[in-house]
Amino acid sequence: MPRLTPTGLRSRTGRSDRLGFGVPAYAHPLLAPSEWAELARPGTPLHWVALNVSRGPGTRPDPLYTEAVGRLREAAVPVIGVLDSRHGDRPFAQLVSDAHHYLEWYGVDGFYLERAPTEREGVSDCRRVTTTLRALLGADGDGDGGDGHIVLGHGSHPYPGYAEVADQLVTFCGPWTDYRWSEAPQWTAGYPPERFCHLVHGVPAPHLDNAMRIARWQGAATVFFTDRSDHAAWEGLPGYWGEVSRLVRRRPSDD
Repeated sequence: MPRLTPTGLRSRTGRSDRLGFGVPAYAHPLLAPSEWAELARPGTPLHWVALNVSRGPGTRPDPLYTEAVGRLREAAVPVIGVLDSRHGDRPFAQLVSDAHHYLEWYGVDGFYLERAPTEREGVSDCRRVTTTLRALLGADGDGDGGDGHIVLGHGSHPYPGYAEVADQLVTFCGPWTDYRWSEAPQWTAGYPPERFCHLVHGVPAPHLDNAMRIARWQGAATVFFTDRSDHAAWEGLPGYWGEVSRLVRRRPSDD
């Protein structure tokens, strides 16, 4: 199955730091059909959509997810499967098994390792996981072992070595009240914006422009801002989805 190149993100032959969305789509299509349909709307500035059936692919294929993912693929939107790393404590075999199921059931274009470790000691094991995931993606695609998109969902800035084992790091995942005062460590300046993602919940609509400026100042090309909060933050699109989509489409890459 051919892989999709995440729109606006680094391909194997080029790069772009155009601002776009990485959407953690954790709501079941039965509960949020209009929101899944919105993600497949042409022209939406999406870098990827993260598929999370049940902190992984679930125990069997879900036809509603299959249909929703199919619509995204028709719209050329990359879909990446969420794998729960449990801060590096998840057994390797379980991660690989879940990855196989994502590929077999939903034909994903990459993987999002949720709760990825952040400490230096975890880099080696994390590299083993991401190398295996790339091999699986290559075997399921054109066989070159270099396809797919791997995101490490740290949620905070990790040890810098993690930047060498994945395509993208989620270096902020949390509330607006923390994000508005956050800072990026100096080492991140050595990498292009396409390597970083920020997921921020509880963002009031009047502060969207400010949130985007913070993302650009800190060098993150992939973002998701929502007015939802806490446990429901990723259970649907924000109430201002149309507005924030228009803002991102209008914002130049070098703002």
